[in-house]
Amino acid sequence: MLASQRGLFEIPRDICYLNSASYSPLPLRTQEAGRAAVGRKAAPWTLDPAFANREHERARNAAARLINAEAGDVALVSSVSYGVATVGKILSIPAGMRILVLENDHSSPILEWQSRAASAGFTIETVRQPIDGDWTSAVLAAIERQGAPRLALASISSIHWSDGGMIDVERVGAALKRQGALFLIDATHGIGVVAMDVTKLDPDFVIFPTYKWLLGPYGRAFIYIARRHQNGLPLEQTGFGRREIRSDAEIYFGDLSYVAGAKRFDMGERDHFISMEMAAIGMEMMAEWGAAAVAERLAMLTARIAEGLSGTQARIIDARFRAPHILSLGFAGGLPAGLVEGLAGEGFHVAARLSRMRISPHVFNDEEDADRFVEALKKRI
Repeated sequence: MLASQRGLFEIPRDICYLNSASYSPLPLRTQEAGRAAVGRKAAPWTLDPAFANREHERARNAAARLINAEAGDVALVSSVSYGVATVGKILSIPAGMRILVLENDHSSPILEWQSRAASAGFTIETVRQPIDGDWTSAVLAAIERQGAPRLALASISSIHWSDGGMIDVERVGAALKRQGALFLIDATHGIGVVAMDVTKLDPDFVIFPTYKWLLGPYGRAFIYIARRHQNGLPLEQTGFGRREIRSDAEIYFGDLSYVAGAKRFDMGERDHFISMEMAAIGMEMMAEWGAAAVAERLAMLTARIAEGLSGTQARIIDARFRAPHILSLGFAGGLPAGLVEGLAGEGFHVAARLSRMRISPHVFNDEEDADRFVEALKKRI
């Protein structure tokens, strides 16, 4: 089993940080790279002309490696919402059709479609949050519902951010293909921990940021775009998205046709000298450990916490339905007031999410963290 990687981070022993589903800490190596990058930005005359492109392609390749994609099928974006807006410009959803979303899913894969539905004439169907946590069965039932309008798209998270419920994207993807529907996956809480191979899954779009499970900075994200959609219009019109717009040439607008692949969808001002390398480092670290090894370790920690809380009033979703790295606790009457804040005051950091407590360890956590947290929580519930 992958050992705890606590030594690669700067986390005091008395801090039990179990909130990586909100923000992960940065590895020491990433912090050092960030400081060096600030120095480069302070002295831009030290940068060689090829520097920016090397940074772009290093990050693009690191992101592609995590999902077994070709780098040319991945675009550099700033956030999941930017990625979904990009998809919104690529696709034209016909009137009378429906889009599936998840109840209480994060706002990013939902709001773009809600804002377009009335004017475009399509409908939004919300898959209700299942009491037992079995999101996969609920989504499959919605896809195959008889008498419903034809399904155009499922725009859903692979792991629900609030309860840690995991969706079997292979089964869902197969069901969508049978209906001739498209599949947009917000993989924020999956990539790096739960393996995804786009060559086998063949989704239409996969979007993920770096600031949570990929141990990176805020404001960096990536979108995989299947080649069948790469002729669409980008959200922004950029010079580097065209074949030849050169400031050093005699003719500035030399060739306005788009570049091949997903690079045309790169966000404007992509030259993030500071955060791009930081993002690449975190993704490279996760790839070196491998999703299977990371998932095994984090599943051990969440199972250890769940077992330690057995017999308490905490209600836990069945292990069959939850992600390996997120444990969500429900309580009769809702989350007790002041519980999360009280734990934080003692150095135990978790999150309150939709009247539940969300616990999300990462590779820097160890068995001592799990046991100390259980002991502290049991004193309060």
